[in-house]
This record gives sequence, structure tokens and C-alpha cells, in this order.
Amino acid sequence: MKRIAVFCGSKMGNSPQYKEAAAALGSLLAKEGIDIVYGGASVGTMGALADSALQEGGKVIGVIPRMLEQRELAHQELSELHVVESMHERKAKMEKLADGFIALPGGPGTLEELAEIFTWAQLGAHRKPVALLNVNHYYDHFLSLFAHMHHEGFLEESQRSMLLYNDDPEALLESMRSYQPTHAAPLIDSSQT
Repeated sequence: MKRIAVFCGSKMGNSPQYKEAAAALGSLLAKEGIDIVYGGASVGTMGALADSALQEGGKVIGVIPRMLEQRELAHQELSELHVVESMHERKAKMEKLADGFIALPGGPGTLEELAEIFTWAQLGAHRKPVALLNVNHYYDHFLSLFAHMHHEGFLEESQRSMLLYNDDPEALLESMRSYQPTHAAPLIDSSQT
């Protein structure tokens, strides 16, 4: 994998573990020679991720909607910054630029990005790994919800198992590298997303 998109927040959260995990992930990806694609902000865990990767000499590509360019304080020291017109365009651009996706703890925006990119994988619109870095058990309830969806017949086990997760960034990265999509062929043309 040459590029990983990281979904994370414009806030730091209440535990210092969230900032530390974002910074550690940024550093790890830079050291592994993996470019980061992210939401383009200088604040919150987004800023911690980007700053850490840049300090290690990594390439960091931001994608930010024009309406958030000032509000989320677009990072001014990135390798590249793409300013787009909408949240949908942001997600589509990040999907096109990345070879895989990691969600860090975040708010509703992070959850929405994760849910959409996972749905695209579920439908076969892309065949890239989608992963959670489960810092401080942040995503335990989300994973329980996926188990409930499966139990209630709304999510096939083969699809549920497409979502990778770990609390260790190195182990998570290794599982992403060895990821094999469960679908033999895409169900829809990815150019339509």
C-alpha cells in the first residue's frame, strides 16, 4: 500500500490517548513510507496525525471542503491540499487517492466517513481494506452493533469480516497489507461512486 486515508476528528477527545494514537499512527505510516490522505485540518486528531507524519518526513495529502477550510483551519504545511466543494466530493476524492482506510476515534463525521467507505466495499465499489484503530476500546460498541446487524440478518458474515480492527497500529497495518477482498468481482462500477 502506498497511500492510506485516515478518518479522524477535528477535536482531540477527552483522553490524551486519542491524540497520542493519532500521532503514533502518523509517525508509523511515515516511517513505513506510506503517504497519508486525510481531512486537511490542522486541529484535533487530524492535526496530530498530520504533524507527526510531517515531522518524520512523510507525505501528507489533505482534502477539505471549501466551507470548512477556515472553520477547521486548513493545515498550511501539507505536501498537498485539495480544496473541494462538498463533503461528498471530499470522501470521493479520498477514496480515489487511497489504497486503504483507517478510522481513528472521532465524532459523527468520522463515523459517517467510515460507514460510507465500508458500504462502498460491501457493494464492491472498491476492493480496499477498511480498518478501525480501536484506541481505548472506543469502537467496542460499534463492533457490537455490527455483530447485532449480522445476528438480525442485515449483514452477511463475509461482509462483516471485511471490517478490520485492532488496538495496535502495527498489527492493524499488517492485517491491511494481507487483506483479501471477499467478493470475486465488484458489484458496481467504481467510476459511478
